[in-house]
Amino acid sequence: MRLKMCSIHVQDPATAHAFYTQTLGFDTLMAMPEYNLFIVKDPGADAGSVGLLLEPSDNPIGADYMNALHGAGIPAIVFGVQDVQAEYRRLVDAGVAFQGEPTEDPSGVTAVFDDGFGNFVQLHQD
Repeated sequence: MRLKMCSIHVQDPATAHAFYTQTLGFDTLMAMPEYNLFIVKDPGADAGSVGLLLEPSDNPIGADYMNALHGAGIPAIVFGVQDVQAEYRRLVDAGVAFQGEPTEDPSGVTAVFDDGFGNFVQLHQD
C-alpha cells in the first residue's frame, strides 16, 4: 500500500492551482478546468507520484473544516523542504505572507505561511 493522493480544501481551485504551480513550484499532475479539478505533484516527480488535490471548498463540511483550521492558525498541510530559511526568503520575495520567521525546535526548522485560499501551510526541514 502506498499514498496515492491527498487533498487540501481551497476557496478557488483554479487560482490556487496557479499559486501552487507558479509561486510554490509544484507541477501539474492533472488540470480539468471544466470540472474545477486541479491536482499538483512534487516538482520533477513522475506521473505515479502522490497528488495533491486542490479540493473546492463548496461542501459545507469541507468549508467548515478549512475555516476552523485557518481561524485557529493551524496548518492544513506540511511540505518538506531542504532549507526552510532559503524557501522562506524566496517566498517572502514572491509576496507570500508568513505567520512569522522560521523557528527551530527538536522536530526541526519550520515556518508557516498563508496560501491565500483558506489555509495555513507549514514548511518543515528536519
